[in-house]
Amino acid sequence: MSIKIGDQAPDFTLVTKTAEGPQLVKLSDLVGKSNIVLLFVPMAFTGVCTTEFCEISAGISEYETLDAKVLGISGDNPFAQAAWAEKEGITIPLLSDYEHAVAKSYGVAYEQFLPAANLIMGGVAKRSAFVIDKAGVVQYAEVQEHPKDLPNFDAVKSALRAL
Repeated sequence: MSIKIGDQAPDFTLVTKTAEGPQLVKLSDLVGKSNIVLLFVPMAFTGVCTTEFCEISAGISEYETLDAKVLGISGDNPFAQAAWAEKEGITIPLLSDYEHAVAKSYGVAYEQFLPAANLIMGGVAKRSAFVIDKAGVVQYAEVQEHPKDLPNFDAVKSALRAL
């Protein structure tokens, strides 16, 4: 069962790769400073995930105007994420959920990713979006069952405007 509107956002600590090297990002350290948009994607270097994060990166000023920090989460290791970000011009912080623990705690992990393609990769995150307010409460939640379906970013922005 995925996290719903009104739930307290589960805390997590994940690794991101910065110019200074790997760093830990703890959700509870960010709560209270700004609203937070968590975007889960299945995996780096794939077409839809790249399109999504490139479009978010290109329009990041709109999220900043709405007092929101956008974080991308996938099960890729932080070094692969950094290479992907550099290759594609992705500027949002990418957090490595390598063990898929956060995807599971948010209820967005596939039991088996793309079984028709014989990819036996349980735990891969479903494409999803969560808006978390400054009190750490989920104000918007959307989980896509098909990896090619993008979240409704107009609805994400509307949720942010309401905060």
